[in-house]
Amino acid sequence: MKIEETIIPGVLIVKPNVFEDDRGFFLESYNRREFLHAGITDEFVQDNHSKSTKGVLRGLHYQKNFPQGKLIRAIQGEVLDVVVDIRKGSPTFGKWISIIISSDNKKQVWVPKGFAHGFSVLSDVAEFCYKVTDYYHPEDEKGILWNDPQLAIDWKVENPVLSQKDQDLPLLKDLNQDLPFFEPDSF
Repeated sequence: MKIEETIIPGVLIVKPNVFEDDRGFFLESYNRREFLHAGITDEFVQDNHSKSTKGVLRGLHYQKNFPQGKLIRAIQGEVLDVVVDIRKGSPTFGKWISIIISSDNKKQVWVPKGFAHGFSVLSDVAEFCYKVTDYYHPEDEKGILWNDPQLAIDWKVENPVLSQKDQDLPLLKDLNQDLPFFEPDSF
């Protein structure tokens, strides 16, 4: 397993060792020892699985009082995965990265607590799995409007398919009270 840093400290790309032959492949999608060695000490409490069709955009979501770290992977198809730093006081606040993850490249993304997350589906169908470090609390779910001009994210889809909830999310600049705060020594 190879774990690479990104331009936003703490957000990591996980490249598992893949053993392929004419029968198929095998990989370890999670290895606690490897993650601990990379500094990921969080414990996972829930696994989520979603399926979406081409052009679907989900996000940008986060939980304020029960923040979730997420280990994300696409098990079918291809998605553009987007991570936005929303930690007040962070030197990379408001910065984002996007990574194409797919069933072909088998990359995974580690999203620490304090980040908003979303994805758009680039293939005809995509199945998306992610482990989280806290339970889902619907009353605590927050989000940022997908096309916030301050972020200017290129989602790589035209006319995205969105839930009404995601269409009604606020802009980042309007979320001061709903953003998580992290001490500077945690960056």
